[in-house]
Amino acid sequence: MAEKRDYYEVLGVSKDASADDIKHAYKKLAIKYHPDKNPGNKEAEEKFKEAAEAYEVLSDSKKRAQYDQFGFNMPGAGGPGAGGFSGGFSNFEDIFSQFGDIFGGGFGGFHSSSRGRQGPPRGQDLQIKIALSYKEILTGTTKKVRLKRYAPCTECNGKGGSNVKECPTCHGTGRVRRVTRSFFQMVSETTCPDCNGLGEVIGKPCSICHGEGRVLEEETISIKIPVGVSEGQYLNLRGEGHCGPRGGAAGDLLVVIAEKKNDFYTREGDDLHCTIDVPVYKLVLGGNLRIPTLDGGEVSIKVSAGTQPGAVFRLKEQGLPPLNGRGARGNLFVEVNAAIPTDLSSKEKDLYKQLAELRKDKDNAKDESLIEKIKGFFS
Repeated sequence: MAEKRDYYEVLGVSKDASADDIKHAYKKLAIKYHPDKNPGNKEAEEKFKEAAEAYEVLSDSKKRAQYDQFGFNMPGAGGPGAGGFSGGFSNFEDIFSQFGDIFGGGFGGFHSSSRGRQGPPRGQDLQIKIALSYKEILTGTTKKVRLKRYAPCTECNGKGGSNVKECPTCHGTGRVRRVTRSFFQMVSETTCPDCNGLGEVIGKPCSICHGEGRVLEEETISIKIPVGVSEGQYLNLRGEGHCGPRGGAAGDLLVVIAEKKNDFYTREGDDLHCTIDVPVYKLVLGGNLRIPTLDGGEVSIKVSAGTQPGAVFRLKEQGLPPLNGRGARGNLFVEVNAAIPTDLSSKEKDLYKQLAELRKDKDNAKDESLIEKIKGFFS
């Protein structure tokens, strides 16, 4: 006969392991060497029995203390090879009857739960998307949307019908336990399939809602959007989703914010950005620029002589407000771009030719300087 292994070694735990650690280790081994998983495997069968033997001793505080002191010669063990404990397991039935609480109790079919009735289930949530312009985000707005959602049935006042009785399957608890058994007893508790967790069944269902207590309707509601919202944020409107069956609480309405594309402004946080085409002569000579603002007005900015294309001007607090308007508005950043004319008159062309002639020597000198600089990179 093979030499017996130390019980702590069998379960893979230390000698100071807690009761929960021992229970967890045994359950893990029992599932691993479960006979249904290892049909015809004698080695797995022996390991299964070995784990059960170790657990039977170590899970009992008195037996564990005796084992820690005397080992396999503990009182009532009968010495090494005698089973290691007083009772012994003659077959798998003994093991399951002894440790059935680890895997669940009961045998087959439905069993009513001891838990209280759940009551009518809550209705499902709804989700919609609302697209807003930057101006609507600036000022806040109210949007009217049309929803298709479940509402209480007016024919039965949401009760679903009459002649209400206790559900015979779950006996009014709304929950059932299904227990399956091979070598293990496996328990799962679910909502009662006959009453959907209500604990009651309707003897005479409503002819309109057919016992649901709710009907699908279309309704227009108003949704207030605060200032400063942004793409991807959402509003959670409690109780504005589908109503629950037979008087159950209503779900929520999730309003997801989207931003309409704007051809002039782009957004970065609470700041806005735009690009303005500026006539070349104004960049050269300087002048004033009129910049449209989000609220429909305009501001004037001064462009200094010699301003280069790509220069950026900041207009303080002309951007978007933070959420709910708590704090200062963002800024508006204006980038200037050189507007090259393509519809020159003959007189304008003559003027540009004169300008080119006047600038010829200076521009050529710049070109030569650039060429020499680039050549220097390769020398």
